[in-house]
Amino acid sequence: MNLLLNIAVDGIAYGMILFMIAVGLSVTMGLMRVVNLAHGGFALMGGAIAHWLIEKGGLPFVGAAALAVLGTVAIAMPLERVIYRKIYGFGELQQVLATIGLTFLIIATIDFWLGSSLLGIPLPETLQRSVDLGFRQLTAHRMTVIVVGCLVILGLWALLERTRFGILLRAAVDNRDTASALGINTGHIYMATFALGAGLAALGGILGAELLPIDAYYPLRYMVLFLIVVAIGGLGSILGSFIAALAIGLVETAARYVLPDMATIITYTLVILFLATRPQGIMGRAS
Repeated sequence: MNLLLNIAVDGIAYGMILFMIAVGLSVTMGLMRVVNLAHGGFALMGGAIAHWLIEKGGLPFVGAAALAVLGTVAIAMPLERVIYRKIYGFGELQQVLATIGLTFLIIATIDFWLGSSLLGIPLPETLQRSVDLGFRQLTAHRMTVIVVGCLVILGLWALLERTRFGILLRAAVDNRDTASALGINTGHIYMATFALGAGLAALGGILGAELLPIDAYYPLRYMVLFLIVVAIGGLGSILGSFIAALAIGLVETAARYVLPDMATIITYTLVILFLATRPQGIMGRAS
């Protein structure tokens, strides 16, 4: 029983990190129809900025994290306007080439700025303290990750389903020309959505640095993992991404507990089998 509880806690924490980073990719790919392979670069930006603000600027963790997320959003917005807006509606190959090029540009920039070594993000004492769950001691950091992940899924649901912004976004996605004719500024809607996804990626990169270490090659190392979450969850589905991220987190954590040498093989085998039987994902619609 203790083994199952340990797997559940660690797997959920891992899954929450995957969700926070991958949900923005799901939105851009499923709703905005752009294959954004540079999405992991925004998680890298968030982690790198937070590392620099803490190590060089002497800021506390919370302040550095908040500024890093805002800084990533500030970088993402002009990128959406200058680069991504030019490739909306292009074929998948052109989008892949453009965003892969942007990924290598981000990697080279971080490498030039901070080097290629691991960029640690020191946690405050409050997050390093242990919480007694009865069956094990768990750091307050992992509890925080789980709580923040739950708040993110609830916040996104409320934003998209219960606000005017969500209505305008769905209208712009369903028929951009008609939405524009009705006076909806679809350019601003797309920019705000893209910035939201980039900010969530930055937040996930910062909070998940313990599980997914930050370095200059972060986007290349974990991009496939984020794409798997999107593919299994179903393009554009926030709930699907949430379920997929938790499932992957639990499966990979269980495999690492039971068969650590084969954990990666087991995880990717199950992913292949699932997508072979349901290629549209959990919440996606069959074409």
